[in-house]
Amino acid sequence: MSVVERKVGYFMDYGSQNTEKTIEIVRNRIRRGDVKTVVVASTSGETGVKFAKALKDVASVIAVSYEEMKPMYKRQITEFGGKALEKAHLPLHSKGMDDVRKSFYTLGQGFKVAVEVILIAADKGEVNLYGDVIGVGGTGKGADTAVIARATPTKEIFSEEENKKLEIREIIAMPLKKKWWK
Repeated sequence: MSVVERKVGYFMDYGSQNTEKTIEIVRNRIRRGDVKTVVVASTSGETGVKFAKALKDVASVIAVSYEEMKPMYKRQITEFGGKALEKAHLPLHSKGMDDVRKSFYTLGQGFKVAVEVILIAADKGEVNLYGDVIGVGGTGKGADTAVIARATPTKEIFSEEENKKLEIREIIAMPLKKKWWK
């Protein structure tokens, strides 16, 4: 029997107060050497700056926003070697994706977001397709969730080809308490 045991960071509560610890947990996971790309949700760009700065020497960082980032944060992301993607579509909010989105929400708002930013980066061709990447999301603001998943474009989530469909490989960090949006 083959087994891999990994340390997971579980936060007692969700929210931005977990951002720095999430960065630390992601940085420690990157040190294993098998995953070198981090896709992080960052509406204003602030969280993207924190990740780009902390990981500048160890990983490629792509910060994703569905809005326009604040110019100062966008500039800092690129100065630290990261990439900023703005005005991104939200594939899990598209027609026919309600059940998928709701399923991810059972693991938390940040979990849904962490997966969605990976889909966005794959859809835009910003990551190596079908390779493993770290996705980071948060509940409302900041970062409280990190996962490793296959970088799959949205159209391939449920592909007939096993090596193309979305797979969540690891949960690195997430809050135990969830927030349910109305």
